[in-house]
Amino acid sequence: MNLLLDTHILLWWLAGVPLQPEAHERIVDPAVGVVVSAATVWEIAIKRALGKLRLDGSMEEHLRGSAFHSLAITASHAERAGALPPVHRDPFDRMLVAQASSEGLTLVTRDPVFDSYDVSILRG
Repeated sequence: MNLLLDTHILLWWLAGVPLQPEAHERIVDPAVGVVVSAATVWEIAIKRALGKLRLDGSMEEHLRGSAFHSLAITASHAERAGALPPVHRDPFDRMLVAQASSEGLTLVTRDPVFDSYDVSILRG
């Protein structure tokens, strides 16, 4: 199982906030690939610019310092995100659903809005 981290899960991980035991075990398992979407990095950058989030260093530095890999946004991801049912309007969350679905990833999140989509979820 390869994982895609939701924005709040990534932020909690970086801050050392405990996650659910199963999620923590899978994230640290070297046999599991963990990715962070470019959409998550973009969302964090916007929140930082608006003064809604303080985080030392760049996200690129944080990703380099972790075992996480970056997942680019492709045209296919964008089309899939746009075609999702209008359950949720947040474009960043919709992109995560599209990427998880397209790439066969399990989305690590605590946000119940994702339950409305046909995507594998691991509670963080």
